[in-house]
Amino acid sequence: MATAAELGSGVAYDQDLADRIRELLGGEPGLTEMKMFGGLGFLIGGNMAVAASSQGGVLVRVDPAESEALVATTNARLMEMRGRQMQGWLQVDPDEVRTKRQLAKWVKLGATRARSLPDKG
Repeated sequence: MATAAELGSGVAYDQDLADRIRELLGGEPGLTEMKMFGGLGFLIGGNMAVAASSQGGVLVRVDPAESEALVATTNARLMEMRGRQMQGWLQVDPDEVRTKRQLAKWVKLGATRARSLPDKG
């Protein structure tokens, strides 16, 4: 797969993946999109739910209390920022979101978490 730089598009995330996420979140009230973490984040009520990651795959916001269990039972891993693992933020590789069913699982988890937080709107 060609990188964004190789394609010359200046886009740092997979636009097809972003379109697939957009389709899954289609009717979500309070949905906005924002460039963040070098990718494209999808926010519900101002809270990040899921992002098409600049590193490929998706970044998913989950309940921090569920992070370890999800890491132990899936191929997700904790997001690392400045050398520190971030509870509640999971990185999921492109191979794990190839199908609609795979992606829908992660989008649903992220949307559920974002909806559970106070609206920032």
